[in-house]
Amino acid sequence: MTLTTDPVFGSGGSPSALEENEEELAAESLFSRWMKRSGLRRRWFRPNRLMLAIAVLFMLLMIGWAIEPSWFSSGNPTAINPTATLATPSRAYPLGTDQYGRSIFTQLVYGTRAALEVGFYCTILGGGIGSFIGILAGFIGGWFDMLVMRLIDMLMALPPLFLALVFIAALAPTLQNEIIAVSIASIPAFARVLRGRALEVRSRLFIDAVVVVGVTRRKILLRHVLANCAAPAMVLASLSVGFTIVIGASLNFLGLGPSGTISWGSLISSGQGYIDKEWWIATCPGLLITMLVIAMNIIGDWLRDAMEPSSQ
Repeated sequence: MTLTTDPVFGSGGSPSALEENEEELAAESLFSRWMKRSGLRRRWFRPNRLMLAIAVLFMLLMIGWAIEPSWFSSGNPTAINPTATLATPSRAYPLGTDQYGRSIFTQLVYGTRAALEVGFYCTILGGGIGSFIGILAGFIGGWFDMLVMRLIDMLMALPPLFLALVFIAALAPTLQNEIIAVSIASIPAFARVLRGRALEVRSRLFIDAVVVVGVTRRKILLRHVLANCAAPAMVLASLSVGFTIVIGASLNFLGLGPSGTISWGSLISSGQGYIDKEWWIATCPGLLITMLVIAMNIIGDWLRDAMEPSSQ
């Protein structure tokens, strides 16, 4: 028996196969074909780059709100307007008003400075102390490492929010004391991560080589160990900013933050009794905190990939 080859469909071809191919080609939009040919999707519309650009622009906006809030909102965040209480979002009030007639948008703009102060100051203070303790413990080793790590384990046994509550309860409710309390809660994470990094660097061969050459331990610590621990410290710091902002907002929500200061956490607390109808009072600051944390996490992931290519 001889096999015949169909001149149209080929051997084993069928009209249904061609119809399926034509349907798949038709499903592609003209815009997607043009994007593929021009290479714009490959250059500018990569998901990671697009998300990074959005995150950076959002953080620049937040920094602008913190530096000069009057440029973005001309109203007074503490001005009470009895005729506009619980107003829905409109052109006059983009995010509505609270039970006192105060603009939610204006309060969010003016509350950004306190939120970023807690986030950045706590990261610098707690991250600096935790990194120093962790690197020193990992480099020295021995009984000092064991003693420091047992203390860090005791702190890590408590949730960070509870640890901050313990310290803020013993201090006056001011912004400075809130920063101190949240900074203490962020020390264990930095100490644990940087201690592991210091142990890894200390075990490398180039450290043994400089020891054989006769370089002192002080120079090894400053020139080699610290230099190799800078990248993970920066990545962890970028991720810690959003974490500390959430802890600070939680303290304000519980009423343990500074009194007389506009904060996102206290705004959420004041709107929890109206969440069933006037949802914008508590929802808007909550969404803003969520977006800020996500933006900092995206920037932190980019820093990790840029500084640690092996993690990609």
